[in-house]
Amino acid sequence: MKKIGILAAFALGLAGMAQEAPVDWVNPFIGCTDNGHCTPAACVPFGLVQAGADTGNKGWNYCGGYRYEDPSIMGFSQTHISGTGVPDLGDLRLQPFTGTGGTNDFRSVFRKETETAKPGYYAVTLDDFGVQAEVTATHHASIYRFVYGKGGPAKLLVDCQYGIGGDAFKQILACDVRLDGRTGIAGTVRRRCWVERTYAFAVQFDRPFASVTKLPPRHSAEKAPRYVFTFDVPAGGTLMVKVGLSAENGVEAAWKNLTVEIPAWDFADVRAKATAAWNKVLGRVVVGGDAAQKTSFYTALYHLYIQPNNLADVGATPFHSTFSCWDTFRAAHPLYTILVPEQVDGFVNSMLEQGRRTGFLPVWTLWGKDNQCMIGTHSVPAIVDWFLKTRGRGTAVDWDAAYAQVKDSLTVKHDHRRKERWDLLDKYGYYPFDEIKGESVSRTLECAYDDWCAAQFAVALGKTEDAAFFSKRAGNWSNVLDRTIGFVRGRDTKGNWRDPFDPFRLGHGAGTANDFTEGNAFQYTWHVMQDPMGFIAAMGGKEEFVKKLDSLFTQPQKTEGAGFVLDVTGLIGQYAHGNEPSHHVAYFYPFAGRPDRTAEVVREVFDKFYLPKPDGLCGNDDCGQMSAWYVFSAMGFYPFNPCGGDYVIGAPQVPKVELRVKSEELRVGGMGEKAGGSQLVATAKTVGSRVPRDRVFTIVAKNFSKENKYVKSVTLNGKPLDSFILKHADIMAGGELVFEMSSCAR
Repeated sequence: MKKIGILAAFALGLAGMAQEAPVDWVNPFIGCTDNGHCTPAACVPFGLVQAGADTGNKGWNYCGGYRYEDPSIMGFSQTHISGTGVPDLGDLRLQPFTGTGGTNDFRSVFRKETETAKPGYYAVTLDDFGVQAEVTATHHASIYRFVYGKGGPAKLLVDCQYGIGGDAFKQILACDVRLDGRTGIAGTVRRRCWVERTYAFAVQFDRPFASVTKLPPRHSAEKAPRYVFTFDVPAGGTLMVKVGLSAENGVEAAWKNLTVEIPAWDFADVRAKATAAWNKVLGRVVVGGDAAQKTSFYTALYHLYIQPNNLADVGATPFHSTFSCWDTFRAAHPLYTILVPEQVDGFVNSMLEQGRRTGFLPVWTLWGKDNQCMIGTHSVPAIVDWFLKTRGRGTAVDWDAAYAQVKDSLTVKHDHRRKERWDLLDKYGYYPFDEIKGESVSRTLECAYDDWCAAQFAVALGKTEDAAFFSKRAGNWSNVLDRTIGFVRGRDTKGNWRDPFDPFRLGHGAGTANDFTEGNAFQYTWHVMQDPMGFIAAMGGKEEFVKKLDSLFTQPQKTEGAGFVLDVTGLIGQYAHGNEPSHHVAYFYPFAGRPDRTAEVVREVFDKFYLPKPDGLCGNDDCGQMSAWYVFSAMGFYPFNPCGGDYVIGAPQVPKVELRVKSEELRVGGMGEKAGGSQLVATAKTVGSRVPRDRVFTIVAKNFSKENKYVKSVTLNGKPLDSFILKHADIMAGGELVFEMSSCAR
């Protein structure tokens, strides 16, 4: 997969100027099997389109449409989700072929040695048809180059009935397709899988087709056509195909997106621009270490930047979706604020726009629709985190309106919001399991964290009464902690603990005996990021707390229980790194005076669960969250509480990292230190032009080695760090963080 990068480096080396680009270290096949659910499809950062091969499109194993070990390809679809636990997208299948297309729905076997994936590019040879297929992408479009090696008519399947997620005849609700002369086809498709949505497409060929055949439906319920186009292409000749999409504004917008972004038939130019876009964003980080470390690190960054996807058409105000908030609020969104802060206004404003469309802030949005598949309202911490880190300075967010939406989403009942019962939460101080059919403890804990974030927002805006209300609700975690046994535990409306109680019992969804979300009491007991010291005290003090936390990692590695538990993976005892509620847990130890244990757990997670190979991820990448945990932990710090800008010091896993951080000085305007109500709105709207200032924040791990996994000392800009907390402002100001590593735990 590094052939192109290696050849380029060799050529430069002959001239005495050998240099590697960040894209040369990315391996898009990492996470493309086992539970990773990633896709090697071609895309650009935050693009609408992810165009690439599908090896399957049904069931949980094919959430991303591709598994590395599969021997055959069923076609190339234009959109994919990266690393989720539910399938969807896979819009508009193309498959080049010769002959009859085989006997298995136009599938073709392929050899791994012919397959290549790089950021913005994918290629493979379909052996059954003798076709070499290549694809690259822009934000809204893709361009394919098909070389037909065999003789006979060159054919292309255009399948509007296709999609990832199950039986296509059940998913397509309506379709309107028309041919565009003899060189194209366009239409709209309304589809329901994880969410219900409509997309528009425009397909253009670089030569007129000789004939077109509409295939008979395979099921009486099919709503969309499948066409086979035949072209006069000689053996060894090329057919090029361009595809434009629009998520919001119909066929005309799809054509505009296509013609603006890919005006010519220059495949190499489109690929070069995609590569440049990836090098630009990946190049903000320079990583030291060996080849495996660089590959894992840059691939993690690559996965982080695939989403959130901007659905807006060319020239329109950005509107991002694919917000897997239950996952990404924990580390992905804090990492965006460091590495791509210029994008975060767009993310926040998109969340607010989504809230205006649905009536509540995002829970889990895909293509502008909220599937509400998870719990909490974890767009709230992402929004509040950005406000607290900037105090509104230099942002283009209406913070008064943002606060109003936060308050409304956490206090007002919305009839179409499935998992909210604020009346019960306020009455009991927890969700009682005899009123809430499933996930009562998890929902109590997750909502308490959102409330803590809302309280910080209210304090900053001078809303004293609201701050007191949300602060009280933020303490609801203590109402489901059974101190006699040291576990969170379900309670009923009378205050009785659930009995019998099994801390190993996993659960998810609306089971009557299920109190947890993709987890159990072992994993959810630690879900108190907002009050670590209060939680440690409630668990009996630091010494008892450490004993209890240590025991998490020594329990039997078993998964049993009710509901969907396939996401509970990457086990060390009952610590489940493959699922997000565990991600902050290793960073609890410094609060109890045992940073050495953080170093030990982080190193074990790296050694077991982040490997530079297709099955190298232990769980769904979940829209970059697993990757964000890797990036933060590799650098040596992590957003234990992901709202507000404090990072807990851990232990770096690479010898050196340089961050090209971006800060901005305002020529006019300026917030001062006061952040109050309408002043924020007025100032944000009157800010003038900005002078960008790039700074470098360098992390160095002295004496780094496999044996030296512990941290002996830490200095920031030459001075000892006075606590185990690193501030966001220190990173963005530039400077140097130096870890002295040691083989001794104490």
